[in-house]
Amino acid sequence: MKRREFLAAAAAAGTSLSLPRMVRAQTGVASPGPFARGYDNLLILIELKGGNDGLNTVVPFADPLYYSYRANIGVRRDQAIQLDERTALHPALSPLLPMWRAGELGIVQGVTYPQPNLSHFRSIEIWDTASRSDQYLREGWLTRAFASAPVPEGFVADALVLGSAEMGPLANGARAIVLVNPAQFALASRFVTPVSLKERNPALAHILDVENDIVRAADELRPQPGQYVLKTAFPQGGFGTSIRTAMEALASGDTAQGRPVPGKGVAAIRLTLNGFDTHQNQPGRHAGLLQQFAAGMVAIRNALVELGRWDRTMIVTYAEFGRRVRENQSRGTDHGTASAHFVAGGRVAGGLYGQAPQLAQLDGNGNLPLGVDFRQIYATVLGPWWGLDAQAVLQGRYAPLPILRV
Repeated sequence: MKRREFLAAAAAAGTSLSLPRMVRAQTGVASPGPFARGYDNLLILIELKGGNDGLNTVVPFADPLYYSYRANIGVRRDQAIQLDERTALHPALSPLLPMWRAGELGIVQGVTYPQPNLSHFRSIEIWDTASRSDQYLREGWLTRAFASAPVPEGFVADALVLGSAEMGPLANGARAIVLVNPAQFALASRFVTPVSLKERNPALAHILDVENDIVRAADELRPQPGQYVLKTAFPQGGFGTSIRTAMEALASGDTAQGRPVPGKGVAAIRLTLNGFDTHQNQPGRHAGLLQQFAAGMVAIRNALVELGRWDRTMIVTYAEFGRRVRENQSRGTDHGTASAHFVAGGRVAGGLYGQAPQLAQLDGNGNLPLGVDFRQIYATVLGPWWGLDAQAVLQGRYAPLPILRV
């Protein structure tokens, strides 16, 4: 297969591999602190694309203003899953209760940023780059993290992206494999031969490096003889398929003892669940999305427990914004500000964090005030989880959340 033909096949398979400008280091991140840090600690980001309605996800059922603002779409008190005397979960999230009771699920409320932007495109750009609302940065926040401390040479790539062709927090420099159709990608990669030239002109060097990296990545992702086969059951649908692909990419190693031997693979995985822009007929649509999310979270946990990686994984949700407090005339909600987000993992100290919805303190547009800056969640990943200089990566000082067990 010629180079041009392969690149066309890769594009048709919905696959790409982005190369950074910097040279990769031979060693990993230093591991200071009370527990092991570094890129052996996996980050899984789940984007709830479109802007998830935090109020109907984590329900302030004890506040009468909630039902005043949401007479038609509010989650009924007798259906909500009560977590404490004032907070409950949407009933579609009931599969998460075992994780909650085990103390492995944290819920961060009131997450947004100062002077929030209600445009999908601009707001997700702010989240992806960890910029201020008046600042425009080119690189994603994970790209800057991997530039400051490259992943070890033995890793397949910096990150794996599934469910979206957008690079998001990995834009403009990270070595991220974007898989929309992994089977076609693996098939196409078999026809590419790694190229090594003693003297290459600079114009061809980048293309040849891409080809060689695709071959190496495909070898890691393609099932190998003796590779551990996951027993975990995965949900149907696009989100479930993305989760299956991600977990299978982690399930490397032999099965001589009947147990998986985890491979390092990547430092981060980004998954996307689409459809949260619920301007119309929200109750049924939102319930279906939350069912997919909950089933996916359970499958991720089961697979990681099976692989022996649950204690070394941190799952974080994010979205461009939440929804407005007052329902609209179409039984939906419009673009808002603060929302609730989930953090899960074997070393997560479960519970409620942040600021409960202040329904009596809305701004002039009817939106919730800032409780937790989203960059505090990123600072928790960068500092306590990976052992990086969060202030340098985020270009500012943001206090990590006390959400990890030490």
